[in-house]
Amino acid sequence: MELSKQSGKASLSGRSSLQDYLRELLEKADITLGGDRPWDMQLNTPGVAERIFTGGSLGLGESYMDGDWEVQSLDEFIHRVLRARLARQVRPTRVLLHYLKARLLNRQTVSRAREVGERHYDLGNEFYGAMLDARMTYTCGYWKNASNLDEAQEAKLDLICRKLQLGPGMRVLDIGCGWGSFMAYAAEHYGVECVGITISRQQAEYARRKYPDLPLEFRLQDYREVDETFDRIVSIGMFEHVGDKNYRTYMEVAQRCLRDGGLFLLHTIGSNHRSHGSDPWIDKYIFPNGELPSVGQIGDAVDDLFVVEDLHNFGPDYDRTLMAWYRNFEEAWPRFAEELGERFFRMWRFYLLSCAGAFRARDLQLWQWVLSKGGTQDVYPRVT
Repeated sequence: MELSKQSGKASLSGRSSLQDYLRELLEKADITLGGDRPWDMQLNTPGVAERIFTGGSLGLGESYMDGDWEVQSLDEFIHRVLRARLARQVRPTRVLLHYLKARLLNRQTVSRAREVGERHYDLGNEFYGAMLDARMTYTCGYWKNASNLDEAQEAKLDLICRKLQLGPGMRVLDIGCGWGSFMAYAAEHYGVECVGITISRQQAEYARRKYPDLPLEFRLQDYREVDETFDRIVSIGMFEHVGDKNYRTYMEVAQRCLRDGGLFLLHTIGSNHRSHGSDPWIDKYIFPNGELPSVGQIGDAVDDLFVVEDLHNFGPDYDRTLMAWYRNFEEAWPRFAEELGERFFRMWRFYLLSCAGAFRARDLQLWQWVLSKGGTQDVYPRVT
């Protein structure tokens, strides 16, 4: 374990306990152990500090799942921790293996790609239907002129259609199509035909049943297996599962499948720095083998393949989206409590609210990249 401070490395010798050190760190984020504000941390059992300092975010999340500590406003707690950059002062050796594996191994091969579909997206359509909007859109909404989740998600779908300059008769590929919300919206409002690929069997089956009368095709397929030509390509919230060892391959597939002069919109969560692997807790419990790209990593991946026409960041909107999902989840929980159990509830609560806090702290971003194959004839119009 290494504990560091701006003035250099500090030893724990001379401190009465790890809990005292935890108290000192949290005070830098205006968080009080045992305080009475919504973001103050309450310890329910001994040993929480030890789990945090030996396991980092994994120890923090697992001890929360076990009920070892509590906080009324978990999203604000995480926001304050990240804004104060406390994670930089806790570097546990326990999670080094996680990052070494991500650095050295390709954890997003074709054979492993379906793991996240089976473990996360196949939790059940009823579960996600209770948490998401009416269209089942599991990505960031666009809240510029929206007052509720349904409006924000429909605004996001329309924003993407306008950025892609969709028109009747176009053939569109949706890489990571989810439950088909974008494809259905684009077909209904812009007259296009769509092919969607997903690694979740439940998503594909749901979408086929829901949209039998629209010109949509849903495939259970890995992106690397696609070799057809499309007028437009879209990928909304799937790139986070690709991994840095596959970014270039992903872009080569998109470039190969896009007609000359066509547009490709990439909607992805992004990181402020290059990284290898995801947060250890998120990787273990929520999105196995996930990885968040940086601007530079995406730039490297598109080099000599695409012209970057536009880059739009509306990361703060993900905070509002996640909080809306959490309210829906909490309200619907009695329907799932017996089947999933209390530990799942605390796990999912930690997932949604910690991510909301991370976007609020601007530790995470949400980008929409518009890429063209060969460049547009005129200046690409700014669409908001």
